[in-house]
Parts: sequence; structure tokens; C-alpha cells
Amino acid sequence: MKTVPYIVQKEFRQIFRHRVMLPLIFLMPVIQLLVLAFAADYEVDNVKLHIVDLDHSQAARQLVGQFEASEHFILTGTSASGKVAMNQVQQGDADLYLELPPDFQRQLLREGNSQLQMAVDAINGVKAGLSSAYANAIIRDFNAAFRQNYGGGIAQPVALQIETANWFNPEQNYQTFMVPGILVILVTLVGMFLAGMNIVKEKEIGTIEQINVSPIRKHEFIIGKLLPFWIIALVELAIGLVVGKLVFHIPFVGSLWLIFGFAGLYLLVVLGFGLLISTVTETQQQAMFIAWFFLIIFILMSGLFTPIESMPPWAQDITRVNPVAYFVDVMRLVLLKGSDVWDIRQHIVVMGGYALAVNGLAVLNYRKVG
Repeated sequence: MKTVPYIVQKEFRQIFRHRVMLPLIFLMPVIQLLVLAFAADYEVDNVKLHIVDLDHSQAARQLVGQFEASEHFILTGTSASGKVAMNQVQQGDADLYLELPPDFQRQLLREGNSQLQMAVDAINGVKAGLSSAYANAIIRDFNAAFRQNYGGGIAQPVALQIETANWFNPEQNYQTFMVPGILVILVTLVGMFLAGMNIVKEKEIGTIEQINVSPIRKHEFIIGKLLPFWIIALVELAIGLVVGKLVFHIPFVGSLWLIFGFAGLYLLVVLGFGLLISTVTETQQQAMFIAWFFLIIFILMSGLFTPIESMPPWAQDITRVNPVAYFVDVMRLVLLKGSDVWDIRQHIVVMGGYALAVNGLAVLNYRKVG
């Protein structure tokens, strides 16, 4: 093991000597964090709304006014024909149209109910679902206010009062929820890509044969090659946490030592994947494509953008072997909820077994190459 520090020193010198590598390692992840955290928004704003008002009553104007006051909708036009409104939706000039019947206010006052017609452009299913939910919420608020003022309404009076309290993210800020997961993605990218392509580079330039016949043992070579990127990835995580705290005000409820401890274990898995990829590829381009193939699956099925509970059963089974999903969950549990070691014990056990399996397979496969 005496040769490991020298290999690590050589690797760090090569990294810091490369002018292009330093910005890619330290600057690009910060830029990605800032861009993704602001862009990855679960809310839907600026929904283009078209109103078909066939009543022109006070109640109709009040309902339209509530839509105009909402931050989620932009009133793009009004008309007296459902065909005109549908044409606006088909042309993409409106995302949703709401039609108020001619006797809208009279039905509310006399019969206590009325029917509205709403059509939503559902090409984007997520946007359509949220737009409908926002519109329904506004209609419910209007209904409650109209009933209180005029003694009529669409809904029946509610005898119970419900008070809600949001724990761990009281303001329901999407950045508080997204930033910890985005940090996991950035750390994964640095670890898997750089580790995999670094060893493949030795093959491309022809130095891998010299290393294999040298007195350096293979486990020393592997440790010396991967340890610098293990350290760099932890530094990336530290920088990302600082940016998350200063820019996005992410709460650090739990222990940062626990975060870095689990991150160190997780990086053994990621670096093992990089090493395994390097043993089955001959060029950096091949390593990059294979790493990207697995990363796309890991990221999209990690629960970062889509809740795992909403996936079909077969997809939920796949996430049980997805290391990114475990780290995303741990980041949110520890940072936002304040979970301790006992709370994430299952994650630690799974990740430890994953690290042994992946690195063991990578080392065995690497010996075949040597």
C-alpha cells in the first residue's frame, strides 16, 4: 500500500494540470445546480385561459375576476362561442377554456347549482392535470364565497373545519425538495464519468500494459486511480451544500457527518460502476455512452422527478437496485427531516452490499483484462 499515495499524487497532478478538466469538475456542477434548481419547477404558471361568458352577470364577472387574479392563469381572450374557444385551443393560443352557461347566476340563486364546461389541452398530461386542479380550486373558492354572500351555491355546507400543517417543508418550496436530489445527480455524474474514462484513457494511450507488468499490485492501482475522484466528489458535494444553503436556503436539519458518511459509501458504488464500465470498454467514447445509458435509467427512476410510489409495480421493483434512489431518499430524509443513522439503516445496509458486489465484480473483471 506504500505506492498508493504516489499514484494518488500523480492523479491529482494530472487533474490540476489539465486546464479543461478543472472547470468541468468544479465550475460546471455549480452552474448545473443553479440552472436546474431554478428550472425544475413542479408548479405550472402562465396557463393561457380563454373564457366563454354567455351570462355576463355579476357572478360570472366575479368568477372571471378570480381567474384573472390567480398567478397561475393568463387570460388570453374572451368570446361568446365555444367553437371559437376550441379553435384557440387547437391553434395553441389557449391551454384551457372555461364556458359559463347563459343562466349561470340564475341557476345558482334559484336551484343552488350550475354546470360549467371546461376543456383542457392534454398533450402535456402533467400540465393539464395541474391546470385543471388550479381551476377547480378557484371554482371551489368562488362557490364558497357565493354561498356565503347569497345563501346559495354549488356545494353543500361543511360542518367540519380542517386545519393542515406542512411538516419538514412548511412553505412547500419546490427548491427545498429538488436541490438535495440534484446534488446527488451531480455527484454521480462526476464519480461515474471521470472514474470510468480515467482508466480507459490508460488503454487508449497504451500505458495499461506497462502498469500491468510493473511491480504495482492491481488493487493498489485501482485504489490509487479511484481515490482522487472519491475525494473530488465529496468536495463537489460540500460545494453544492454551501450553494444550496446560501442561494436556496436549504435547511440542514440532520447531521452533515451522516450525509458525508453515506455519500462516501455511495461513491464506492458509483466508482465501482465506473471501474466496471472501464473493464468492458476500450475507448473513452464507449465508456461515456455506456455510463450515460445507465445514468439515464438511474436518474429517471430515482424518485427525483416522479414519485416512486406512482410508478407501476415492475418499475418499483427496479428501483430497489437503483443506488441513486437510495441516496436521493437519504439526502431528503437527513437534510429536511433530520433522520439519524437508525432511520436510514436499511439504506446503509443495501448500499454496503451494493458496494461489495459492484467493486468485487469490477476487480474480477479487471483481472481478466490485465
